[in-house]
Amino acid sequence: MSEFKLLSSFAPAGDQPKAIEGVTNSLNNGNRFQTLLGVTGSGKTFTMASVIANLNKPTLIISHNKTLAAQLYAEFKEFFPQNAVGYFISYYDYYQPEAYIPQTDTYIEKDSSINEKINRLRLAATTSLMTRNDVIIVASVSSIYNLGSPQEYRGQFIFLQKGQMLARDDLLKRLIHIRYERNDIEFLPGLFRVRGDTVEIFLAYEQKALRIEFFGDEVERISIINPVSLNREQELTEIAVYPAKHFLVDDVQLEHSFETIDLELKNRLEELNKQGKLVESQRLASRTRYDMEMLREIGFCHGVENYSRHLSGRPPGSRPYCLLDYFPEDYLVIIDESHVTVPQIRGMFNGDRARKEVLVDFGFRLPSCLDNRPLKFDEFENMIKQVVFVSATPNEYEIDKSNRVAEQIIRPTGLVDPKVTIVPTKNQVDDLIARVKKAADNNERVLVTTLTKRMAEDLSRYLQESGLATNYIHSELNALERVKVLSDLRKKKFDCVVGVNLLREGLDLPEVSLVCVMDADKEGFLRSATSLIQVSGRAARNINGEVVMYADTITKSLKKTMEETDRRRAIQLEYNKKHNIKPESIKKAIKDWIETEEEAEAFVQNIVAEDLEAYARLELIDALERKMEVAAKNLQFEKAIEYKEKIRQLKDKKSNLR
Repeated sequence: MSEFKLLSSFAPAGDQPKAIEGVTNSLNNGNRFQTLLGVTGSGKTFTMASVIANLNKPTLIISHNKTLAAQLYAEFKEFFPQNAVGYFISYYDYYQPEAYIPQTDTYIEKDSSINEKINRLRLAATTSLMTRNDVIIVASVSSIYNLGSPQEYRGQFIFLQKGQMLARDDLLKRLIHIRYERNDIEFLPGLFRVRGDTVEIFLAYEQKALRIEFFGDEVERISIINPVSLNREQELTEIAVYPAKHFLVDDVQLEHSFETIDLELKNRLEELNKQGKLVESQRLASRTRYDMEMLREIGFCHGVENYSRHLSGRPPGSRPYCLLDYFPEDYLVIIDESHVTVPQIRGMFNGDRARKEVLVDFGFRLPSCLDNRPLKFDEFENMIKQVVFVSATPNEYEIDKSNRVAEQIIRPTGLVDPKVTIVPTKNQVDDLIARVKKAADNNERVLVTTLTKRMAEDLSRYLQESGLATNYIHSELNALERVKVLSDLRKKKFDCVVGVNLLREGLDLPEVSLVCVMDADKEGFLRSATSLIQVSGRAARNINGEVVMYADTITKSLKKTMEETDRRRAIQLEYNKKHNIKPESIKKAIKDWIETEEEAEAFVQNIVAEDLEAYARLELIDALERKMEVAAKNLQFEKAIEYKEKIRQLKDKKSNLR
């Protein structure tokens, strides 16, 4: 069994050794649930990595949002460069689910845009789980949503070996069966092309291609080739080609699914007709029969996922397959920021169910569409064998479930929890402007939280008009845009960022010295003790950290926040005094976003300035595309966009030369 090799320049410090030992021993003793209560800046990620290395099990890390998942993915790739670290989030850039609004008789058709790079990362994650044990997958709650059968995925790979007897046409049929598509002109991931006795396959889950050369019915040569220049890079004796899609159905099951769908349709039409719902009955019959005709002719129909229970042969009401099914029987689950992630997992099923029940009631979908769903919470609980909840503010659920709660209060840097100051709401915006300007003069950054998206946008605009470099961040910005805003904050392109609820958990911004909470006394979810403690933690990585709560009354949440902050401050100050530690701000490089940008920009500018011949230009485009893929895979999205623009310029220049 492959081992996890943790590479780090850090050694456990503070109460990290005790937390690592406590969680590891609890897991080794067979305990199912344990909690790591770690404050911001105490090195929870390093503790998690150490536990993974000690336990040596495949690990699923679930995060509640894509931005934090991206940060964790980058950090674990650094900790485990010799092991497989995967990234599994929703692959939609845009997603509008199918819905019906009876009050206005409005039908909203499903609309989506798939990000092919994220799709490749998803396929790479599941392929890693099929081929090795030293795997860490960082995922969002997308991990509990419907995915194709792992048995089908595992069982339908194509094994190729030099000297193997295999007809070329048989290989082509098998490639089509595992959802690769033939295209002899365009060469993109998930496609293959044929040139005589040579078959070239662009793997769907890696940025590389294969060239399979035949001599009669014998595989004569297997090579890895550059997908752009087509140069041979490496020769292989054997390789396994895994499917290009997660959803696979064999021909026998497909034919059987038509019978079960027809039977369900017949029964459902009888129900609707008995209820006098003639319009709904006609609508359902028309839509379903059209979908079946499409499936028979081309093997696909719009909304095919609504028939997934039939296509996978599952019984009515059964849970769908999901990412958790791809893990071996013995694996570890780490739920990061569990106080948010656990409720999010719990709520996914009900929200999905409510929308689809309307579609069923009004004849848009068969009742079996309800089985295309996320896991119920009890199903999720039954599938996870050993769990570590990680949070600075765990809920009662995590504490009650856990056999052991390991506290990690002490920061190795000696940094103390930021002091909380209560400021009256009168003239709060003017007070905020003065504080942001003071922080900017000290080359420090500020985070401001509001109660609504509209308030965040309006306040950001007002601060800009007051001469401050400001931007906002909320859920309507996609994952790439959020990452860019926060990166630009660290680079001093902004003095402050205004947000709602996305500036709380896990974000690592050591330049932030001040957090301001507007309307802190408006008791509720966004101003609960948990929320206030979490948002205060964003200033805990800077020696000058301070939290300003704009409030006119001291609510229970505010009181609890100040009490817990004082408790943690006392523990840290005592530790600092005992070990003669002088606190200092965390110094964290903006990984590969400053040094690499400058170096790459100089490289690109020099290259573009040269007068290249056609082949050299092709090689350059190839090199830049590889750099773009590496940047995207490492979540350096703004750099990937810059590479893409340079590639476009080179291709335009190439066209002008013709």
